[in-house]
Amino acid sequence: MQDADQVPVEPEKSSPNEAPSLSMGKWLRTNLFSNWANSILTLLGGFLALFALRGVLNFVFSENRQWDAVRTNLRALMTLSYPESQYIRVWVSLGFVVGLAGVSAGLWANWGGVSVKRVSTWLMGAGGLLAVCVLVREPSVIIGSDGKVVRTVEGSLQRESFLDAMVDRSSWWIAVVVLLAAGILLRNRFSGGSRRAVELPVTSVIFTGLGLAVLSLWIAPYGHYAFISETKSYVAESGRTVAFSTKLPWTVMLALLCGFFRVGRILQRSDYAGVIKGASNLLWLISPLTLFWVVLRDPALDYGHVISTDLPMGLAFGILGGLVLWSLTRTGVGEAGRLVATMLLGFAVFNWVAAFFGWYPMLQKARISFLLLAFAALLAPNFIGELAKRRQLVLGWLGVTALVHYLATMINTPSTVELQSSEFLGGLGLTLFVALIVVLLSFPLGVLLALGRTSKFPIFRMLSTTYIEVIRGVPLISVLIFFSVMVPLFLPDGMELAELAAVLTGYTLFSSAYLAENVRGGLQSITKGQYEAADAIGLTAAQRTGFIVLPQALTVSIPQLVGQVISTFKETSLLAIIGLFDFLRVANSVIPAQSEFMGVKREGILLVAMIYFFFNFTISKYSQRLERRVGLGER
Repeated sequence: MQDADQVPVEPEKSSPNEAPSLSMGKWLRTNLFSNWANSILTLLGGFLALFALRGVLNFVFSENRQWDAVRTNLRALMTLSYPESQYIRVWVSLGFVVGLAGVSAGLWANWGGVSVKRVSTWLMGAGGLLAVCVLVREPSVIIGSDGKVVRTVEGSLQRESFLDAMVDRSSWWIAVVVLLAAGILLRNRFSGGSRRAVELPVTSVIFTGLGLAVLSLWIAPYGHYAFISETKSYVAESGRTVAFSTKLPWTVMLALLCGFFRVGRILQRSDYAGVIKGASNLLWLISPLTLFWVVLRDPALDYGHVISTDLPMGLAFGILGGLVLWSLTRTGVGEAGRLVATMLLGFAVFNWVAAFFGWYPMLQKARISFLLLAFAALLAPNFIGELAKRRQLVLGWLGVTALVHYLATMINTPSTVELQSSEFLGGLGLTLFVALIVVLLSFPLGVLLALGRTSKFPIFRMLSTTYIEVIRGVPLISVLIFFSVMVPLFLPDGMELAELAAVLTGYTLFSSAYLAENVRGGLQSITKGQYEAADAIGLTAAQRTGFIVLPQALTVSIPQLVGQVISTFKETSLLAIIGLFDFLRVANSVIPAQSEFMGVKREGILLVAMIYFFFNFTISKYSQRLERRVGLGER
């Protein structure tokens, strides 16, 4: 019986546009040494690349580098001051994300296969690059018996000979041999006839790589480096494997990923696959909020207040709002429904104005609920008629109300986490959270702004255009400073805006303006015939936009949208300017301020750059794969 992940062995069908496979010698002559000009450029570029590579390697492996500063502060770089006694919450949150990623990959991803030829090329390329790195790196300095470096008579550092350096790097040469041998064996094993078309499942390649990485934690002597918070001391023990408290959680993460991926594959073949996919998408939307403000904060709930105030208010808004929406979706409601929706919107806006001037007290969640009800009432005309559509609107309102009131209660409840600073999370965790929340919130807002700017209604077009042009004309750092410093000055007494909430609000408004222009470019690519065809089959304006226009516009805008996501992630480094301890600030300010590593910056900043590159490169490659799947630029 064939395994579900295995790809059958079939002769590869050559595409008319696919270039024929060339040997290495022919490929070099065709692409790099086709004429004397290309040959000179190739040699010059190769020399510059080797020179740059040698400089990077000498910098990384220099005896002057204090990598212990990074090794012993990895926890600070990831989560900053989150207490070690409650660190299990971080692993639980990461485990939930990993498990959800495994289920989603099993449900959605059409992974396909990767040819054995390509895998062998990767292995041999990695082996060749590693060999070059070992050769071009300068020999290490000689350390005397007293632990100090040995210097020549002229005072320069005395280095070992090239031969001794190659012998000392024997472990690296073993890795080179293993990579080259694996690549050559794969190439020879599947080199003839139909075997050239054999493909390995992408899941097998990914999980094998992750498995080897986790296995290395148990056997490779990376060293044991840690900061002991109880004694305020650092542990730096080379030649050992990493701590058990690091090895075990990552092993569990890999097991969760593999196990839930298999569960996703099983659920993909069930009769409820569509419902499960919808549930997984919903979990991706709400999990960042619940994990950050509920799991990591661990709010100390006052159940008496919850039962007496929070729960009745949530039920009242859910039930009464559902009844209002049910009545607004009756057949024949006509202009009366739009009039009621407009009145609700005016009342919701009036509540915020009253809060600003302090006319009467009202809980924040009540103001938010009235505003959401007004927006739902404005959408009600699109659900008039069929019973199923009316029920869908009411159920959606109940779900949104429950989620908003639940999160509002959790956010406004004090945390039980013992904090050493005003923010309970920092480092890479804060960077990823801000980037993810900004992308999730700015996407729907940006789509609405793009639709408003292309609308036929002058008021919507004017407001959207003004907003986009004003925001795009101001630097991001100015927006962040305005929301962090200026906005709290205009809030009424008793109303506060937390630093993180201010950052998320300002960054979301800024990112949505740029994203709106990206979506507008996709909307302008839709031909007039698409609109006419939608009108001809009797679709409403909302149906035409949701089912015909937006899917095509978003598909065309994939490169621009991914570029905006990458830009959003990179620009989180500006959080340090307004006082948040993001990933970059920890490496640039926190670690160099420690007495043991006073002034050590370069090592941490280099690690930050590598991690930024890893995330952005991964997003870019996935974007390219997505473009190929949807046929962007091909049809």
